[in-house]
Amino acid sequence: MTITEVGQVSSEIEDQITANIERSTAEIAHPSQAKGTNLYGSTKVFPDYQAEPGQSYFTLVHGIAHESSVSFVAILQATRAARKGFESAIYFYGPGTINAMATRGFPTVGDSGFPGEQNINNALETFIAEGNRVFVCRFGMALHGLREEDLVDGTIPCHPLDVQDALIHYARKGAIINSTYNL
Repeated sequence: MTITEVGQVSSEIEDQITANIERSTAEIAHPSQAKGTNLYGSTKVFPDYQAEPGQSYFTLVHGIAHESSVSFVAILQATRAARKGFESAIYFYGPGTINAMATRGFPTVGDSGFPGEQNINNALETFIAEGNRVFVCRFGMALHGLREEDLVDGTIPCHPLDVQDALIHYARKGAIINSTYNL
């Protein structure tokens, strides 16, 4: 095959690819719905429960920041529980301690190297500002190179043996316990 023949084959293939792209994009309109169109129903199935006096909500987080939505959603759920009147607390342990890092950012602390990089920090700061507690396991911090001076202001560093005792404490209080784990 000559260089000219190779160029012709490539040109023929490129023409076929272009035709296939045109056919593919014409099959279904993109986007098929205008912005603001409801794609899902809005019926809430369960009642909007509020806390009864003295009720607690305790969240354990073992997930790594930005590796999935698990950690972020856990913080949002704990915040929602607090706003429903529950005494709400979060306990970061293992790799979850990285979620409590105030020194996150790129190129400088507090900057977002990608959209949403500060979501966890902002959500934690809101959670704490609204009067809730955030516990952070010191052993988990040590395992992942996180120093206490790197923690979000208002978080509470705890001894590694406190993880289990905090769980017992909140269980004895009758707390709703949300335990998240990122695999």
